[in-house]
Amino acid sequence: MEKLSFYDVKTKGKFDSTDYRVEEKGGRFFAVVKSPAGGHECWRVLSKVQAQKLKK
Repeated sequence: MEKLSFYDVKTKGKFDSTDYRVEEKGGRFFAVVKSPAGGHECWRVLSKVQAQKLKK
């Protein structure tokens, strides 16, 4: 998978990951990954084109 940057709002830090999943909610697409600093998840908004490319 392609490496994406995520922002963890709880720790206020950025990190990169290739271990994420693509989800659709309400017609919008997101990349979702577990935070390296805890048990919570970090979500990143994706464009429709980017989500289709990453799903392959």
